[in-house]
Amino acid sequence: MQLAMVAGEASGDLLGGALLAGLRQRWPQLRAAGIGGPQMAAQGFAAWWPHEKLAVRGYVEVLRHYREISAIREALAARLLADRPQVFIGVDAPDFNLGLEARLKAAGIKTVHFICPSIWAWRGGRAKKMVASCDHVLCLFPFEPALLAQHGVAATFVGHPLADSIPLVAPRAAARAALGLSDSDAVVAVMPGSRRSEISAIAPAFLQAAMRLHQRRPDLRFLLPVAPGLRALLDPLVAEHAAGLPLQMLDGQSHRALAACDVTLIASGTATLEAALFKRPMVIGYRMHPISWQIMKRMRYQPWVGLPNILLRDFAVPELIQEHCQPAALAQAALAWLDDAAGCERLARRFDDLHHLLRRDTARCATDAIAQILQF
Repeated sequence: MQLAMVAGEASGDLLGGALLAGLRQRWPQLRAAGIGGPQMAAQGFAAWWPHEKLAVRGYVEVLRHYREISAIREALAARLLADRPQVFIGVDAPDFNLGLEARLKAAGIKTVHFICPSIWAWRGGRAKKMVASCDHVLCLFPFEPALLAQHGVAATFVGHPLADSIPLVAPRAAARAALGLSDSDAVVAVMPGSRRSEISAIAPAFLQAAMRLHQRRPDLRFLLPVAPGLRALLDPLVAEHAAGLPLQMLDGQSHRALAACDVTLIASGTATLEAALFKRPMVIGYRMHPISWQIMKRMRYQPWVGLPNILLRDFAVPELIQEHCQPAALAQAALAWLDDAAGCERLARRFDDLHHLLRRDTARCATDAIAQILQF
């Protein structure tokens, strides 16, 4: 069994690693290669390019890296067409993967897209492109297969691997003990994203908000998980915006930080779903290049940006996006959660229902679907 995969960022690498674990159980001699990160490498994946090469979000930001990304896609397509895998699996990264999948599918290579692009949130026109690109789509959310079927795209709901890997009851005491925190400490997790462009745009506001929280509540403790390779970017930002803050910077350990915290300031993205699965109240913030934001704002279909709110179809947690992502507003929203134990409990119950809905043994369900496609 030989397959190729492309995951374009840390969250895709996490999804790809979980999928590879399931595939390897079915096919122990599996060989897999393409573009990925450490989670996929841990499952024996051979990364021809690191996933960080594709970890760019926003129209203006992508334009700056367009030539390099385009060259990678051309080189990868040529390699896969010459040494044909039995199946290509594109893990998220639709702007990169859908065009590549279309070329491979036209050449007779089976193509699977792992996670439905957010056509229900914005850029619904991509559904037409998926007809030519995907033999099958593996969906993380239960409403997506019916939506894709309306466009003639075959799909299967496989649940979300994060719902499988994150325990239903968060290990709060164990996480705090590992981080040297007591049960009585009030803890805020500061999570400004895993991409360099995100951190540059969002971390200053989050760190300034943390300083405001510290001034209001000197007893608060702060955790900042740092994605691999980004410490050199964050250290100067912390020195500039949060000198003197009782801040513990962690190498990775984002799940431990979420398990330990009472509330999190968090960048919009997959991390918000992780926070919901840990049943943690959050304040979602996000900033991007103004031109990218104006383009995206005009194409979105729903009032929500954060995944928990989209799935619950409600502003269950506050969203402070673009010009609203200001330190004072972020700090005030976090304080509101810290002062509302009853509201936090109600939110935790809603997140628990969501956790059960998404818990489907994703690796097994996805592997079964791929085996059916390949008639293995």
